[in-house]
Amino acid sequence: MVKQKIINLKNIKIGGPNPIVFILGPCQIENRDHSLMIAEKISNICEKISAKFIFKSSYDKANRSSINSARGVGLEEGLKILQEISENFDCPTITDVHEPYQCKIAAEVVDILQIPAYLCRQTDLLLAAGDTDKPINVKKGQFLSPTDMAKVAEKISSAGNDKIMLCERGTTFGYNTLVNDFRGLDIMAETGYPVIFDATHSVQQPSLLGDKSGGERKFVPTLSRAACAIGVSGLFIETHENPDEAPSDGANMLDINDLPRLIPTLLSFDNMVKNNI
Repeated sequence: MVKQKIINLKNIKIGGPNPIVFILGPCQIENRDHSLMIAEKISNICEKISAKFIFKSSYDKANRSSINSARGVGLEEGLKILQEISENFDCPTITDVHEPYQCKIAAEVVDILQIPAYLCRQTDLLLAAGDTDKPINVKKGQFLSPTDMAKVAEKISSAGNDKIMLCERGTTFGYNTLVNDFRGLDIMAETGYPVIFDATHSVQQPSLLGDKSGGERKFVPTLSRAACAIGVSGLFIETHENPDEAPSDGANMLDINDLPRLIPTLLSFDNMVKNNI
């Protein structure tokens, strides 16, 4: 078994035998009050069940299906909100970056930079993210095999940054459908980097509804349990208090009221696997 890199954040260790970390939050930052409300709910849920979490939300959703789709509050306002959440709830934060110039700016506020799946082979973006020396969560493109992610990680590490996480989010399988090959989690783990499983984007149905994506959130718990049974380092679950009314990816986001039932089950799977490796 390949020895796995351990990534240290504020009060969290990601990778190896450490307990699974949950990356939770709404798809996009809608406004300050909404973001703080969701962060408080997540913090309260995770505190009660001793789960480690990283708050996730995006200041800009630049990869929307339609030019008319809501994209978020923008870089400056979004980072202010993420900083306030980090300070108020003493939690790490993560957000997407889309262009090289954004990396340095975002790295001054958030704890982890995330590379969207569609941009995972953009060399200049990966190098700029690596140059910040922040942990980088890079999503596997829907068009890549898991073995291809070793080369993606190599681009980031060439900047002298080995704080890399590789994130599975499904593979394109014909029109408007993604599937998961769970062998890929083990294959990516062979790189030595922690592996994250994105349960909510894995059930996304890209552009299914014409001007936006569809999704099948009912399968999120099933895929989450499967990933935890393999022993992933982190689980990415976007969540919202009213997913059907969310401006982005509502069809595949999980209702936040489902987390108190789901997370303890996932923790038990994770504990069983990591105590028997």
